[in-house]
Amino acid sequence: MSSEPILRVEGLVKRFGGVVALNGVSLEVRRGEILGIIGPNGSGKTTLVNCVTGIYRPDFGRVYLLGEDITGEPPHLVASKGVARTWQKVRPFAKMTVLEAVMAGALLRTGDVEEARREAVNVLTMIGFPREKFDSPGRSISLVEHKLVDLARAVATRPKLLLVDEIVAGLRPHEVEAMVGVIRRVNKELGVTLGVIEHVMRFIVSISDRVVVLHEGRLIAEGPPSEVVQNPLVVEAYLGTRPM
Repeated sequence: MSSEPILRVEGLVKRFGGVVALNGVSLEVRRGEILGIIGPNGSGKTTLVNCVTGIYRPDFGRVYLLGEDITGEPPHLVASKGVARTWQKVRPFAKMTVLEAVMAGALLRTGDVEEARREAVNVLTMIGFPREKFDSPGRSISLVEHKLVDLARAVATRPKLLLVDEIVAGLRPHEVEAMVGVIRRVNKELGVTLGVIEHVMRFIVSISDRVVVLHEGRLIAEGPPSEVVQNPLVVEAYLGTRPM
C-alpha cells in the first residue's frame, strides 16, 4: 500500500432540495489499499460514490483521480479513466449469460469480442464463480452469484479504483466469509484499490486497511478499523446514544 492518493475528494457538498446529503466531505483513498466506508442509513455513503462516479454532480467541492480533476464528468468518461463500481441493488443482465454480462465490462477496454471473452473467463475464474454456470442466464442465478457477476463485470473494466456498495447485504454468514476472500484477491492479486461501503461490521473490519465514517453527510472519524469501531462518536452515530 502506498501513501499516494489515487482518489482525493475535497469539500464535497450535495443537496437534494432542503436535504444536505454531503456537507463538506474531504477524504483520500490511497493507492493499493482497501478503504472501508461506513455510516448509518442516510449518512451520504452512496451519494459520495455517485458524486465520484459522475452519477451526480456535486454542488461544491472537487474530485481528483491521480491528480486529474474529474468533478462532474459523465459516468462513461469516469469509467474510461479507471473508476468502476458495483451497486447496492444487483442489476442483472437477465437475458444475457453470466459470461456475456462480464464481457460487457471487458469491452470497455477492447473492441475484440474474443479478447473480451477471455478476460471475462479469467476474471470469473479468479473470483471463484462456478465454471459450470458461465453460460447460465442472469435470471436463473442466486443472489450471491448476482453480486459476484456485478463485481466481475466491474473488475473486467481493469479499474484503478473499484467502489463496492454493500456487496454482502442479504448474504448468509458463510457467503460473507467467502466474499472476504474474493475482495482480498481482487486487491492483492490484481492490484486494484478499493473503497468498500458496508453495514456488516465484521466484514469491514476483516478487509479494511483504514475506515472512514460518515454521519449526516459529514466525515466524523477515520483510522484503523479496530480503533474506529470503538470511537464514541461512531458508537453514538449507530446507536443514537453515547456509550456508558
